[in-house]
Amino acid sequence: MGTSFGRGGATQYLQDMANADCIIIQGSNMAECHPVGFQWVTEAQARGATVIHIDPRYTRTSAVADQHVPIRAGSDIVLLGALINYVIGNDLWFKEYVTAYTNAATIVNEDFRDTEDLDGLFSGYDPETGAYDTSSWHYETAPEEGDLGEPPGTSEHSTGDHYGSGGPPLGTARTVRDETLRHPRTVFQILKRHYSRYTPEMVRDACGIAVEDFERLARTITRNSGRERTTCFAYAVGWTQHSMGAQFIRTAAILQLLLGNVGRPGGGIMALRGHASIQGSTDIPTLFNLLPGYLPMPSVDKPSLEKYLDGIASKNQKGFWADADAYTISLLKAWWGKAAGEDNDWAYDYLPRINGPHGTYQTTMSMLDDDVEGYFVFGQNPAIGSANGRMQRLAMSHLKWMVVRDFNLIESATWWKDGPEIESGELRTDEIETEVFFLPAANHVEKAGTFTQTQRLLQWRHQATDPPGDCQSELQFFYELGKRIKRKLANSSDQRDRPILDLTWDYPTDDAGDPDAESVLAEINGYHLSGADAGRPLSSYTQMRPDGSTSGGCWIYTGVYADGVNHAADRVPGGQQSPPAPEWGWAWPANRRILYNRASADPEGKPWSDRKKYVWWDETEGRWVGDDVPDFPVDRSPDSRPGHDVGGAAALAGDDPFVMQADGKGWLFAPQGMVDGPLPTHYEPQESPVANPLYRVQRSPARVTFPREDNLSAPSGDAPGADVYPYMFTTYRLTEHHTAGGMSRWLSYLSELQPEMFCEISAELAAERGLDPYGWATIISPRGAIEAKVLVTARMTPLVVNGHTVHQIGLPYHWGVGDDAVVSGDAANDLLGVTLDPNVQIQESKTGSCDIRAGRRPRGAKLLELIGEYRERAGLTVATGNDKPTSSGLGQSGDQPRRNT
Repeated sequence: MGTSFGRGGATQYLQDMANADCIIIQGSNMAECHPVGFQWVTEAQARGATVIHIDPRYTRTSAVADQHVPIRAGSDIVLLGALINYVIGNDLWFKEYVTAYTNAATIVNEDFRDTEDLDGLFSGYDPETGAYDTSSWHYETAPEEGDLGEPPGTSEHSTGDHYGSGGPPLGTARTVRDETLRHPRTVFQILKRHYSRYTPEMVRDACGIAVEDFERLARTITRNSGRERTTCFAYAVGWTQHSMGAQFIRTAAILQLLLGNVGRPGGGIMALRGHASIQGSTDIPTLFNLLPGYLPMPSVDKPSLEKYLDGIASKNQKGFWADADAYTISLLKAWWGKAAGEDNDWAYDYLPRINGPHGTYQTTMSMLDDDVEGYFVFGQNPAIGSANGRMQRLAMSHLKWMVVRDFNLIESATWWKDGPEIESGELRTDEIETEVFFLPAANHVEKAGTFTQTQRLLQWRHQATDPPGDCQSELQFFYELGKRIKRKLANSSDQRDRPILDLTWDYPTDDAGDPDAESVLAEINGYHLSGADAGRPLSSYTQMRPDGSTSGGCWIYTGVYADGVNHAADRVPGGQQSPPAPEWGWAWPANRRILYNRASADPEGKPWSDRKKYVWWDETEGRWVGDDVPDFPVDRSPDSRPGHDVGGAAALAGDDPFVMQADGKGWLFAPQGMVDGPLPTHYEPQESPVANPLYRVQRSPARVTFPREDNLSAPSGDAPGADVYPYMFTTYRLTEHHTAGGMSRWLSYLSELQPEMFCEISAELAAERGLDPYGWATIISPRGAIEAKVLVTARMTPLVVNGHTVHQIGLPYHWGVGDDAVVSGDAANDLLGVTLDPNVQIQESKTGSCDIRAGRRPRGAKLLELIGEYRERAGLTVATGNDKPTSSGLGQSGDQPRRNT
């Protein structure tokens, strides 16, 4: 799977989980957090599937699973890597699938060095920048073809904000392969060596999982994979919210490829989203580094459209990502219409340029540095819902103005009068100069539009009732804001105002002034702009052209409005159509329910088995047919072998099922696109009571850190002061509350069900710290201290890790301090620091170090004294935990834990 859609899109659809023979839920409490989707898990169980839940806590998901495996938070790569080692070492990998459909046989550059060679580092690491030069990770190419070259951004110190779905261009697909897999530099042999020390014993010592539990898990997965059976993985933020989150998912993808579980019914990896349109918010992004359809945002080093497109994809590479020029130019035409022409690079210069990461946490730092004057808050509650809540609230106090749109007075709108820093004396209301505007917003039943939910499915939401008073939908708010800005700039002759003045910004509205959401969907779908079909909606992204003859706001959504019909509103009951239910909503891309489904047939185009029959080659019809829309050129025969003089989709051989990858193969090894390593490698979280048992490098060397006095980190492993914060904490959500509580803590019915903040601890930890059930506890981290009611439960299992007992504390994250909600309480996120995954800039909020003590937390200035006293005892400085390893693999100040051999 590599990087294409690997960060944003699930490979399967939820209903297909019912076809799995085994379901591994790891990094998710699916039964509680995704109860509607969990119906398909229970249906799979009813059909005989085995369900295994791997999670630090025993939850309602664990209660209905066939096995619960407790795990130390942040150690998932060790477990998954050991499963890879088990599969390879016991010769249980799906050989025909792996050899034909993955890059297992591809030979890697002779300059590549693995973490096994450099004791925790890959070749190309620069200790000065903490970044990798990835050029040594490239494939080897045939001598007559020359080198891969140096595609833009790949031989420099790359950062994760540079690339879209496909990662950087591969350059050429003419690579050297050894189909016997014996060459020592084949991906297969590198993979085998890389995970050779990830053993059941290492799982025991790193994860706290007993050897017998690991072996039962391994046997269950392998027994339920292959020609006749498939295993599915499902994850949520328990995997993503780590400094190695993208690599957690990559490890599962490698395992699934080895077992032949990708592109097949009942297989794949299901990314479970936090609410109804999280997927949609990345498809048509609220992310700083992406344009719609996972096209990268232009950077300052891409001064022309040509340079930009060269940095996305090569026309020589295989697959549909090579047509990124058509997707980009169609997007520019959708936004700027007639103002986008060949003579002005299709208005490419109208796009803003980024000069590095500008995510929510970088913005927070800039606010603290007085570099940001105004802030809009939509659909989130950063005062309590983002990591390091104190930093978030103090940053807001540096603003001149901020706008909060919500349907409740959430804490991000009221921190200036009743936030924790008012009580502690760090802020005084009469001294805060930030002007806060609260604008009432319509909720999800008061507006029409689409949700794009966890399985890439667009479903139309019909408006149920009018919003009360002055409440507006986001669509109406932004449309009106855009019109007002255009009016204010109407007489401007400043060239910098042209992008706004030339923007196509005209939608039909109803009597209340709300724009017609379906007209926006039609614009996103795209149209033919010229020729015989001018004005006709596009039916497929393959119709997009780079010559300005098509428009489309998001190429992966093209087809949702084919023939002028809103297919997101399709509602044919499942019993009246084929099993994938193609007439219920619309799945991107092309209404395809399983990505890469060409892999559901063998290299000759025949189903791997009748039981798992899905898409296959019909010799009589000369085309791919089956239950789903084939994810492959429909008339490309299995024995097709295009020459080397073509690129794009035309270059796909008949056995290249991974049509978004530059070589048509599933990537066991990522030669480009992942900035922290071509293979997932275990590093400890930013804060951990455990020394890395595999390498002398303690933490991910490429992680993004923010060394600041207001973002201190605890010492880790064997470093002095680590015993001051001896326990781990992990955050989670409850069924009764929703995210930061803005939709639930204002409702008396839900507040009554979960009325106050609590912490879950084991009986052993309660005895160790003198904590009484239902009494109060204070939890202290280097960033803050909170209080919570004590819930002593067997659901939290003390784990023995490398001979030492590790206690984990469970904290729900739905509460915040304020006077407006029905219930309030201290926020778990106040304990968190800010450390980010370098690929996607997501925060590590699933693990941290803390202490816990009986009683309520101090009030006022004494709270700050308590936090300061802990910091002093631990010897914390800005440098603690933020050093980078040297080129020899050794770090400083605690980055030199023991290595087990």
